[in-house]
Amino acid sequence: MNYSIIDSGNSPSFPASHALLDGQTADGDVVILLGNEAGGAFAALQGAGDKAAILIELGTECLGVHTGESRGNEGSNVLGFNRFRLGDGDPSNLVELVRQPNTADSAIDAARQVLEGAGLKVAVCLDFAGRIIDRLVRPYYNAALRRLDEGLATADDMDLTLRLGLGYPEGPIALLERTGLEHHFDVTSALFDALGESPYAPARRARVAKLRSHKKEA
Repeated sequence: MNYSIIDSGNSPSFPASHALLDGQTADGDVVILLGNEAGGAFAALQGAGDKAAILIELGTECLGVHTGESRGNEGSNVLGFNRFRLGDGDPSNLVELVRQPNTADSAIDAARQVLEGAGLKVAVCLDFAGRIIDRLVRPYYNAALRRLDEGLATADDMDLTLRLGLGYPEGPIALLERTGLEHHFDVTSALFDALGESPYAPARRARVAKLRSHKKEA
């Protein structure tokens, strides 16, 4: 299925060349809206209802922020998506595709066809802040940072234990420091605001990293 891309700039999902970017056409049956202003691009899009699917790149927000919601019956040919990326790390091969209760199956199928045709893996979820991965892993990262503050073990021993004991390729402390603790603060802060659940409250070390990044930018 052919598709076109409207790029508003600074896409976290596709910061570099990728098969999806290379395969676009001028006027596709599917429209992919990329970048920090993807929601604004959707608001300005003409003829959206005539497309097989519209895909809006999301941050931590819900798709309903851009489409509106009504009585739990929302849904159309518009979906949200995010290619998971941890901070400054390289984007993963996984795309979380966000549907609403009445999203058309044909739109989901069209989106899958485009994304999987570009070599990406697709997981479909309902419209919740943070989607699947961030909802599951951010409390884990916060817990690791808090146990480090409490002196449970050194960072090296915690990382080693989780790598050898659970088979993780990289321990949580090393992973967060490599990809940017300040980015972990941004995501957990947004999720805590949205969900109000203490496991998402930014850990102290993430907050310190965010403040330090502000000082460097000043």
